[in-house]
Amino acid sequence: MAISFHNRPALVAYFTCGDPDLRTTRDIALAAINAGAEVIELGVPFSDPVADGPVIQRASERALRNHVSLEQVLNLAAEIRQESDAGLIVFSYLNPILRLGFDKFAAKAADAGVDGALITDLPVEEAGEYLRHMRRRNLVTVFLAAPTSTDDRLKRIADVSTGFVYAVSRTGVTGQRKDLADDAQKLVQRLRKFTKLPIAVGFGISRPEQFASVGKFADAAAIGSAIVQTIESNRGKEAQAVAEWIKQLTAFSRQPSASAVKNRDAKRVATVD
Repeated sequence: MAISFHNRPALVAYFTCGDPDLRTTRDIALAAINAGAEVIELGVPFSDPVADGPVIQRASERALRNHVSLEQVLNLAAEIRQESDAGLIVFSYLNPILRLGFDKFAAKAADAGVDGALITDLPVEEAGEYLRHMRRRNLVTVFLAAPTSTDDRLKRIADVSTGFVYAVSRTGVTGQRKDLADDAQKLVQRLRKFTKLPIAVGFGISRPEQFASVGKFADAAAIGSAIVQTIESNRGKEAQAVAEWIKQLTAFSRQPSASAVKNRDAKRVATVD
């Protein structure tokens, strides 16, 4: 399995599976892909999502009330894979995967056509057994790199990551922010010393200008809370609302710069003369 990014920045879109229900999550995922998302992170709802802010916490609570499990998320992934060849990453805390078992998880993920997984609370130092099972099934393993990580730890994360590396833009939990921390660019620069893999920046990206700015120094932007908030605020038309939001987001990043517009207009004047 492999992850390919075709645009810069590429969009890695996160949803909590089962919010508001699994059928709607499927529709949202396919709508997001059609709107321009290149990788979908299928969030597994968890009862104690310590790395997530209130928006994703509420989504997890709603999904858990629907009794959504990891195995149901994998079944959903298989349905999406039948409709699309976009990147699919299972985004989970460790506990649901431990309960299923690393071997069984890797087998089911491969059978579902999933590209790989990101386990948010699995330290790279304790990932040996997980890595063995994932490698055996040719599945991508994505790890989080934080601004507070030492260079030695960044190298270790880079060495075991496949597909792409997820650079956390700041310390703290997920959630929308007005400004993108300078730590994000510095972290990407540090990671570039250790890997040639694509680097996706996540945590706190919610506005078109933030998304566009990530493309100046990273390969992709991972967005979760803003999309989950859009889902929460548009009951009954979730897929349409997410698609429209993504189109607005990506359209902004593809607008020509002021200098490009100036040069284009100058060429037009020269042609007329």
